[in-house]
Amino acid sequence: MHRSRCIAVGGFKINNGSPKNGKDPMSNEEDKKSSNEASLPQPTRAGRIETCTELISKAMRCLENNDKQCVTRLIEELIKANCHNGNAVGREIADKVKDLVHEMWLRDRGNDEYRCGLLRMLRDLNVSKRWVKKALCMVTKMLNKWLRRCVIDWESKTTRYSVVKEIKDLLRDKLGWNEIKMCEEMWKFIDVDVNAFRRRGIEPCIWLNGLELLSDLRRPYWLGLRASDLVVRRHRGGVESALNTTNSVDAIFFLTLLGTIKTPSLAINWKGEAPATKYAFESIVLSYYVYLSANAWPWPIELSASELERVLDGFGDGELTEFIAGLLDGDGAVVYYYNDESEFVFVWIAACRDCPKRFILDVLKRVIAERFGIISNIYFKTTSADALMFYNRNAISLLRHIIKYIHHPLKRLRAELILAYYDGRISRKEFKRLYDMTKYEQGAPDIKRNHGLEALARAAPQTHTHGGQR
Repeated sequence: MHRSRCIAVGGFKINNGSPKNGKDPMSNEEDKKSSNEASLPQPTRAGRIETCTELISKAMRCLENNDKQCVTRLIEELIKANCHNGNAVGREIADKVKDLVHEMWLRDRGNDEYRCGLLRMLRDLNVSKRWVKKALCMVTKMLNKWLRRCVIDWESKTTRYSVVKEIKDLLRDKLGWNEIKMCEEMWKFIDVDVNAFRRRGIEPCIWLNGLELLSDLRRPYWLGLRASDLVVRRHRGGVESALNTTNSVDAIFFLTLLGTIKTPSLAINWKGEAPATKYAFESIVLSYYVYLSANAWPWPIELSASELERVLDGFGDGELTEFIAGLLDGDGAVVYYYNDESEFVFVWIAACRDCPKRFILDVLKRVIAERFGIISNIYFKTTSADALMFYNRNAISLLRHIIKYIHHPLKRLRAELILAYYDGRISRKEFKRLYDMTKYEQGAPDIKRNHGLEALARAAPQTHTHGGQR
């Protein structure tokens, strides 16, 4: 089967067939360097080829219908699935991805906005400049001209990601590092005995299950997280997504979560004293961030009350529970309180009182009651925040609905533990002993709080920094 070859004159592509010696004039090194950053187990070569072939077929149908948005979205999926990597899927399929990119480039001759958006998307997906040059049939000078015209900084980015991948692969192959070991180190750092939980049938690293599904930003979980902790803003024609923390558990969770999209960059800054942390003169803030193409983020960046209601009303039950889990993982908590006479379970989701996010509590209160019959109330939480509170029976019912979508390690562990207790799988004495390991004291020194950088260095040695303070 003939593969498309470029004549580097004017950026046009002519089908000249394969060279006689079977090698391309340009090196295949870009295919070796281009890679998917996913750290979870990868599909087999046969499975990947099948996925790529199906995506290419869909893209060709969209191309025939002149549906540019569809083709662009499928090109993004092809890159994320590593279909552009000749080592992973073979040269024939990798060349078809190049052909799609080149065809879209030619069809939008004169449309600088689209072409710049396409280049930003490829950059944000960590495709090498060499791969792009080959796909678009450009010499370096021509590509650099386009990058200047589009105000795109692409220098040294792919090299950094390649180095990070090599480090992670070395840690896996030579030192036995993996996500489970990272999880166990995190729990050990904050004095949680994973073996004590496992002896009672509770897996402390269950929060890792299903994380690979979140590589798809269309999952409602991301909208829930956006409505809470996730910062999403426009940046240089694309979109920046960021998560910030000082805490030990979030330091690992946020890294792992954003890593389902692409390898995040990390900025480290000092934060002054906060009212809740008077014992700490300064805290170290970890800021994880990824850059996405303008059309990669599928949800509204700003949500009004009416728009959120429309979106939630259109969700099926599974989509709604996934949204709630994302919101809980960001601005929520799972809490058990007991004394000698009584015990209580709370699940709450907070929002600042005098900010645009406050309306989310009212919308969510109505939708959850109508859909699941679970009743909640909005309470005064602090001087600056309100909370949507689910109490005892309603809290347990909500946890049963959303638990499989909860990925925050501490909240998921508490939810698993509480349900094990209420289902009679562990005794009250054993439950209290295990739950006490997960507690931390507000406003006082605690290894779970304000030790994010230390937890990161201990549990995730593959983490890298990018530049200085932002």
